[in-house]
Amino acid sequence: MNQLPATTPDGIARAAALAAADTNQSPAANSASPGVEYRSEGRLAIIGGLDEAQTLAMRIGERLESTIIAPPADENPAQPAAKRIIFADVRTVDGHLGQFRLTGGSEEAPIPIAPSPLTADRPFDLVIDLRPEPARKEALLPPGYFAPRASAEALERAIIDASELTGEFEKPRYFAYDPSICAHGASGIGGCTRCLDACPASAIRSKGERIEVDPHLCQGAGVCATACPTGAITYAWPKAQDILSTIRTALKAYAQAEGKYPAILFHDREIGAAQWSQAAANAPESLIPLPVEEIGSAGLDAWSATIAWGAQAILLIPFETPPSVKREITHQADILRRLLQAMGYPANLLATIESMDDIESVLLGAKTDPKPDTEDQTEPEQAQQNPNAPFPPPATFAPIGEKRTDIRFALDHLHEHAPSKPRSVELPPGSPFGQVSVDTKACTLCMGCVSVCPASALQAGGDEPRLSFIEANCVQCGLCESACPESCIHPTPRYLFDREERRRTRTLNEDRPFHCTQCGKVFGTFSLIMRMQERLSTHSMFQAPGALDRLQMCEDCRVKDLFRSEAQGNTH
Repeated sequence: MNQLPATTPDGIARAAALAAADTNQSPAANSASPGVEYRSEGRLAIIGGLDEAQTLAMRIGERLESTIIAPPADENPAQPAAKRIIFADVRTVDGHLGQFRLTGGSEEAPIPIAPSPLTADRPFDLVIDLRPEPARKEALLPPGYFAPRASAEALERAIIDASELTGEFEKPRYFAYDPSICAHGASGIGGCTRCLDACPASAIRSKGERIEVDPHLCQGAGVCATACPTGAITYAWPKAQDILSTIRTALKAYAQAEGKYPAILFHDREIGAAQWSQAAANAPESLIPLPVEEIGSAGLDAWSATIAWGAQAILLIPFETPPSVKREITHQADILRRLLQAMGYPANLLATIESMDDIESVLLGAKTDPKPDTEDQTEPEQAQQNPNAPFPPPATFAPIGEKRTDIRFALDHLHEHAPSKPRSVELPPGSPFGQVSVDTKACTLCMGCVSVCPASALQAGGDEPRLSFIEANCVQCGLCESACPESCIHPTPRYLFDREERRRTRTLNEDRPFHCTQCGKVFGTFSLIMRMQERLSTHSMFQAPGALDRLQMCEDCRVKDLFRSEAQGNTH
């Protein structure tokens, strides 16, 4: 980054921005994060056809302790074996570097496959799966598992990499998880699954009402934290607050150096960094490259804050990004674009780069197209000299590392200075903000929705039969809708820009409390008791004198009245 062109005032300002950013973005700042350890003794399982597997085992030689696992159809007792061979159809491969468990047999009767005939519970350390359809198909395979899929180049990489994976290894723990605010489930009801759907490594699994992340499978894609609506799971290497602080520092330094029209380019530290290095010399000098560990680790919070702090365009390099990560990036980008467009800003301030040759044209488009739904006929030369995109002054807020709050800080600033100031904007399904509506005619105020709400967006009225709602807290997890026995509550994704109204407690439904006709105790709502009486008025069990009246009594008085009725000879 220090060798980027600086032949213009913008280039000089960019150099100042990058120098300032360097002090914030080192992962060493997160050294307090606990590490994840692996231990490998070099026990390798080679899964595939006998001839191909034996050839590979001979190539690897004594570098690893190889065990060949070939299909039973390949068994030939007359053929000598240079390595240990097990004839079995491998059904599952679970685990990670140093702890791979293989099973054959059937799902009903699995048979463990081990590297030693004397210890069936012993794991393999490494796996090279040569089959066209390997056991593991994740976009990010478990560390120590290789699936070349008939690619000679991938096989060569697997041989080299596997041969080096003997000994003890450590990597960062990329995530932090706070189960107390997780919206995955409550009271046995399933809710949010966004992190599970987005994870390209299958490192997250459902565990009752919470999730569990296997740190050995997690490879730091970061998209789980981007997808999480509550902030229950966060990126920890580096922390989200550190990423945002780096962005803010860079843009502040750029502005202080009198740079114009800053744009931020987010790229990962490997593939994206290599792509950027090839294009950097010819890119506009107002483009500030900021590396993140993985492109999926920066989402709506980082992007909205970047624009609020003064960036006039954001470019993403998602090359070779797993499909589930790309889907989440696309979804988050859709949310931001709808928010920007509603406020009168160019919706295409955020763009993904499919080719490094597109950088200049994409930046030009961000400056010249405030309304992407209409054709912009502005000439390029005129557009460069007179950018027609309205931009606010840079915000001064500092990130606090709480995802939803940082997003609100950014959107509040953008809305305050926006060309258009809408009250709210509709968002796509799966957005982390929104409201709920209640059919008051069907709602019985049972408060089942309140008991499962993970963010206290829905609240009971204490001694009063009242259902209240705070929109700022709602994460659109859908638990309330699933829990409602009357199917009368419905979430609707949107963003409410008015901060006071967003925080205000508003009543969704309320009713008069119903008092026991015998002792005066409050035990329900007026509409609920009236509805019960109406529905049961024709039921055979409530035809006896006084039977319907008991519905207006609390549980204690109802029992007393029933015994009194029995004593008088009326058993109904």
